[in-house]
Amino acid sequence: MAKRDFYEILGVAKNASEEEIKKAYRKLAMKYHPDRNPDSKESEEKFKEVKEAYEMLTTPDKREAYDRYGHAGVDPNMGGGGGGFGGGGFADSFGDIFGDIFGGGAGGRGRGAGPQVYRGADLRYNLEITLEQAAGGFDTTIRVPSWDKCDTCHGSGAKPGTSPTTCTTCAGHGQVRMQQGFFSIQQTCPKCHGSGKVITDPCAPCGGQGRIKRNKTLEVKIPAGIDNGMRIRSSGNGEPGTNGGPSGDLYVEIHIKPHAVFQREGDDLHCEMPISFVKATLGGEIEVPTLSGKVSFTIPEGTQSGKTFRLKSKGIKGVRSGYAGDLFCHVVVETPVKLTDKQKDLLREFERLTVEGGAKHSPQSKGWMDKVKDFFE
Repeated sequence: MAKRDFYEILGVAKNASEEEIKKAYRKLAMKYHPDRNPDSKESEEKFKEVKEAYEMLTTPDKREAYDRYGHAGVDPNMGGGGGGFGGGGFADSFGDIFGDIFGGGAGGRGRGAGPQVYRGADLRYNLEITLEQAAGGFDTTIRVPSWDKCDTCHGSGAKPGTSPTTCTTCAGHGQVRMQQGFFSIQQTCPKCHGSGKVITDPCAPCGGQGRIKRNKTLEVKIPAGIDNGMRIRSSGNGEPGTNGGPSGDLYVEIHIKPHAVFQREGDDLHCEMPISFVKATLGGEIEVPTLSGKVSFTIPEGTQSGKTFRLKSKGIKGVRSGYAGDLFCHVVVETPVKLTDKQKDLLREFERLTVEGGAKHSPQSKGWMDKVKDFFE
């Protein structure tokens, strides 16, 4: 029975790219995978057929020979004929699938295999600042723990005069291949931990790590308007990478100290403003603190406790805002304490005159009493 055309088997054109061939192979290999089709001889044969076509068309010299001479140009003894589960076996064929998905071949012997390169971990530094500093912004310096290249071994980890040796477990690839049944998986070499090298005589100052922990000083610019919990990224100032990988980043997280006067809410500020009951009654001018100095404004007579006054643009201009927030002053009418006898007598006289004047002097009390009366009736 004549063998089918390899391109027809995979369902691709003769000028298909290697990536198109791989994509078609993944789809068909999954479809006819024996574990998905148990006891199906037809699926097993189709899988063998797909595997053979894939191996031929992804090997440049074999594909060239096949394109010129057809099946006659491919030597079965070189691994092209028969396909099936011979040679590297089913695990090898699926290694190509997992390698394409996860990057690299199946195990240390795959295409482009080598020591694994890892990015360094990110670090966090908590910086506590005042509300005034957050509003205006400032420049500061911080000291953070860091890893620097060992001056003795220059980062190799080996004692001066010696060199790291190639790991015999992974042959310098940094990865080993573990096979379980049909499946083959790769993992970091347990002996060299992915570096591909073994240090038999470690450097004394760094203990073979090739790096030494030190503190370093960094300059940090805190932008005006920064808020609590925001972070500033310092690129490349995290932990160094492994096997030549890039360093991580340092994140400076802002924590704003509680303020004695103001509470921040976004770009707005809030404060409580105690005033005497005389000032609340008669009204008048009062001074209010802001982050940029004192300002004066007039409160109307008859101001009640809890009344809020808004001072426009006296808040904070946020990092991403085009204008400043507002300052909200919450009036708290203060009750006098530790009065003299004369003061008490004057207040009693004031109370008598107020009662004689009727409900017009205490509209809130009158309204409340009417509600109580209606409730009991």
